Amino acid sequence: MNNDTEQYRNKNSQRKRGRPRSPEHDVAILEAALRLMQRDGYARLSMDVVAAEAGTTKAAIYRRHASKAELATAALAFLRDQRPPPATDDARADLVEELRRFRRGVERPHGMAMLGTVLAEESHVPELVAAFRRDVVLPRRQRLREILSRATLREGLDPETAISMAVGSYYAEYLATGRPGKDWSERLAATLLTPRE
Repeated sequence: MNNDTEQYRNKNSQRKRGRPRSPEHDVAILEAALRLMQRDGYARLSMDVVAAEAGTTKAAIYRRHASKAELATAALAFLRDQRPPPATDDARADLVEELRRFRRGVERPHGMAMLGTVLAEESHVPELVAAFRRDVVLPRRQRLREILSRATLREGLDPETAISMAVGSYYAEYLATGRPGKDWSERLAATLLTPRE
């Protein structure tokens, strides 16, 4: 079990409204949804099949997720590194660490495939893209925004452009080479921030 799964279980085990939920079922449902979306795509994702794959019931899924789009988005959010970024007084180091966390999330099994699944459904299921934007993309951008507010960007570079460059550069390198080099986070920080004196 990885640390993120353990933290997800601990976090969700603290919800005490109504009937207590099983953290193990929470994780099993999300992992089943990820496997099935990777294999079959979002359009063919079925709550019945997710329930069978997760060893639970459809009612148990609906107690946690009101719709298929909500389940899919929760599963995509589960791919993210759940650990909060440690705040330090070194904005450059914090940026490098946040970029590493982003990379770990994208490079997990299902990561890039799930992004493709979401985008492929944009014209058919706009609520899925909207939920993905709300629960995955915007929180990531906010974390980067907070870090960059403490850093000194290169002259002429505004924070929103820097954030888009940060995220977009990973996808560009992935498509061009299959996977960015190990020093991608450090190279990007050096590109965005003024040099150390």
